[in-house]
Amino acid sequence: MKIRDWDINLKIRLFGEAMMNITYWMFFPFLSIYFADTFGKNKAGFLFVFSQIFSVIANLLGGYCADRFGRKRMMVFSSLGQGLSFLFFALASSPWFQSPWVGFVSFAASGVFGAFYWPASQAMVADVVDEKNRSSVFAIFYTSINIAVVIGPLLGAIFYVKYRFELLLTAGIVCIVLSLILAKWTRETAPKQGMKTSDIDGNWYYFLRNQLKDYSVILKDQTFLLYIIAGLLAGQTFMQLDLVLPVYIKDVTATQSLFSAGGWTVTLNGEQAFGLVLAENGFFVALFTVVVTKWMSRFNERNVFVLSSFFYAISMLMFSQTHWLWGFIFAMGVFTFSELMTAGLQQSFISKIAPEHLRGQYFAASSLRFTASRTTAPIAIPMTVWIGYPWTFIVLSILALASAAVYWAMFYSYQKKEMKLGA
Repeated sequence: MKIRDWDINLKIRLFGEAMMNITYWMFFPFLSIYFADTFGKNKAGFLFVFSQIFSVIANLLGGYCADRFGRKRMMVFSSLGQGLSFLFFALASSPWFQSPWVGFVSFAASGVFGAFYWPASQAMVADVVDEKNRSSVFAIFYTSINIAVVIGPLLGAIFYVKYRFELLLTAGIVCIVLSLILAKWTRETAPKQGMKTSDIDGNWYYFLRNQLKDYSVILKDQTFLLYIIAGLLAGQTFMQLDLVLPVYIKDVTATQSLFSAGGWTVTLNGEQAFGLVLAENGFFVALFTVVVTKWMSRFNERNVFVLSSFFYAISMLMFSQTHWLWGFIFAMGVFTFSELMTAGLQQSFISKIAPEHLRGQYFAASSLRFTASRTTAPIAIPMTVWIGYPWTFIVLSILALASAAVYWAMFYSYQKKEMKLGA
């Protein structure tokens, strides 16, 4: 499905969200450095955990709000809330007023609003695109995000240190402008009778309780439970992309030359080095997701999942053993390859193990791998103080290897299940 054939809502969103994502990624990857330097690594790690708890609750309630209040209304509300959060963060980092605590509360609030935005935005795609074309539309939005992950950190590496206030102010203005554009030029797409009234009426905490009850039923599926556990263990490594890695690279990297040509030399400090390797990750994901997914489809799924975890473990050890800029670039290449190995297989595996009448709930519950990982992964930041960087990376490698073992057990469980059904 070509972009020119898209619903006008999606065309507006693609452009508006691209601008928002670029400005967001100009400063977001560097915030763990800012908070670790300001509060100390111990306090910063626990504050990140605390802030993510609210985002997890917002993520669970996002579908309820999108159905009860409408996709458009939630997206306008969320982008406006994010914009105001960034403006308060900018104020807390301004030349006239400095308050890391106001900045952190604003950061946590922006995460909550973002968690409310996501389900409504996904539901809007499902509302206006027929099933056969949805995967291509989602792929374009996913590519757009990864292009932002390339452009944003590169610009942030140049401007963040000296112009944090201006970047946050710009992000706030872009989000508010996006909310005004969505309010004026998009229409509501939620079906008037899309859900049963009993599903969305009543208090939000009844909905939350019922959703958690649904998850508890799904998690009785041994194969799916092992899938969640393996994803949670692997996520402790993957989530360090914007937690431990920026702090580590900033701490251990002296100003280094990237390359020289004649009398022209490109030198980077620690924060700029991290911006470069993060942009590398986004570039490779945007460029090679389809290619690597097709390649991995030729192999046994079990081997792909297990080897992906092994490569995550290797990448963590590689990061721990180098202070060299090109060493970080090579380690990030291995890290990104691990990510790409299972990027296209995860959703197809869920569709295979989920009963047809529960497929939607299985897909929703699978997001627990990311929300739970995002909540627990920040503990690695204070770990760097307690046991040092080398041992922290060793622990992360062990967790990745543990996820490989759980993936192996998951496929063993799946094969037993298939044999019983075949019998």
